[in-house]
Amino acid sequence: MTDALNLLTENFDAFASGLWVTVRIVLVAFVIAMAVGTLVAALRVAPVKALQRIGGIYVEVFRNIPLLVLLLILYIGVRRAGLPISAWVAGTMGLGLYTAAYIAEALRSGVFAVGKGQIEAALSLGLTYPRTMRRIILPQAFRTVIPTLGSLIIAMVKNSAIVGASLLALPDLLKESRVIQSETAQTEAFLWAAAGYLLLTITVTVVFRRLETRYAVRR
Repeated sequence: MTDALNLLTENFDAFASGLWVTVRIVLVAFVIAMAVGTLVAALRVAPVKALQRIGGIYVEVFRNIPLLVLLLILYIGVRRAGLPISAWVAGTMGLGLYTAAYIAEALRSGVFAVGKGQIEAALSLGLTYPRTMRRIILPQAFRTVIPTLGSLIIAMVKNSAIVGASLLALPDLLKESRVIQSETAQTEAFLWAAAGYLLLTITVTVVFRRLETRYAVRR
């Protein structure tokens, strides 16, 4: 245990830097996932079948491609196509788009929990479909699926390790831990990496439990 504490003390700046990069990756990917996931969920429950198919195709494609493969496609494939995409953009976008497929399905289930009757009533009163979703349905759907969203964000925190472990090699917590381990030959570096991810997931759990207590719909 003493060796592990000494390792943390001697390399605290590197661990802290890697943890901060991981936090930034997760925050940017979270924004992308929520924005795209909400849009796809709206497509999935739209009254137009063509829009439903578009949403369904997105979900099936991004849920069934492994995250690592998606990251390689965005980084290597897109660059070879002539678009200069950075490792940071590829990593956050890949993680965000991947998670968005799961968030879309969670929100779709939340919309069904609200009930199609409210959609039909709002449309019959003259509201447009986008406004109905934005003002009436989605706010209730979000409240219904708060626990599920929390689980998905926790999964996204853990999946962020793939970004650093892939060819993108962003200097996140796992990447910095691997560098420290290679320089010191001490496997305790991964113990502190695990502690960092545990800190992040516990924080997300606490935040979403408070949100659930305050806003979740009780049925």
